[in-house]
Amino acid sequence: MDYFTTTMSNLIQQTAFLNLTIGNVIMIVVALIFLYLAIGKGFEPLLLLPISFGMLLVNIYPDIMLSIEDSPSGVGGLLHYFYKLDEWSILPSLIFMGVGSLTDFGPLIANPASFLLGAAAQFGIYGAYFMAIFMGFNDKAAAAISIIGGADGPTSIFLAGKLGQTGLMGPIAVAAYSYMSLVPIIQPPIMKALTTESERKIKMGQLRPVSKLEKILFPIIVTIVVCLILPTTAPLVGMLMLGNLFRESGVVKQLSETAGNALMYIVVIFLGTSVGAT
Repeated sequence: MDYFTTTMSNLIQQTAFLNLTIGNVIMIVVALIFLYLAIGKGFEPLLLLPISFGMLLVNIYPDIMLSIEDSPSGVGGLLHYFYKLDEWSILPSLIFMGVGSLTDFGPLIANPASFLLGAAAQFGIYGAYFMAIFMGFNDKAAAAISIIGGADGPTSIFLAGKLGQTGLMGPIAVAAYSYMSLVPIIQPPIMKALTTESERKIKMGQLRPVSKLEKILFPIIVTIVVCLILPTTAPLVGMLMLGNLFRESGVVKQLSETAGNALMYIVVIFLGTSVGAT
């Protein structure tokens, strides 16, 4: 009887139930809500589903994010290794390569002034920066936080690592990706409030045909100019333009398809689950 009691006691102690805190329970509920939004409502499922599942896993079994230094066996948790790829800026750079392979810069080349539309994101970045300063963060922490205002997850992670704000990388990544996931909810009412129905039905055409040579030269020239002016942007800008060169060169179709499909989806799994687990 004692053996049975001891065995059952040990079995119960090995379960996660006894280690759950109120905080864990709350975050599990939040993760389930996010899963519902991703699956049931289709809100950015490629991002929200792995993020929410990573959140679910780490609150049930925290050791899945256990660092090597804190592990008695010297072996970290699975998602810890995924997260290290975030810290080393490997995953954000690979995401940018995939984005580049999927992007057609033809309209931008045909109408260079349209880049000002993208530059409007800087207002959000500066707004987030000054809000962070006002809330008491130092300049580097505020700079890392500010990229959330541009709704750019990979860049947020990249900059947090570059500025040495690894302690804030988790919250920054979650905030940035959550913001990106909520864009389908946030944008429509704003667009309806600021535009008329007839304006929303306008079909934007390309101003002029863009030659293949222009499309090939564009990523090369951008890489040279931008990386000479701001060398620290080379990992992100370089990978973005490399992916685009894969696409536009037409001679490495396999690389272009891999970068924009299989590889990017694999990276999203690693990035999403590790970000959610933070």
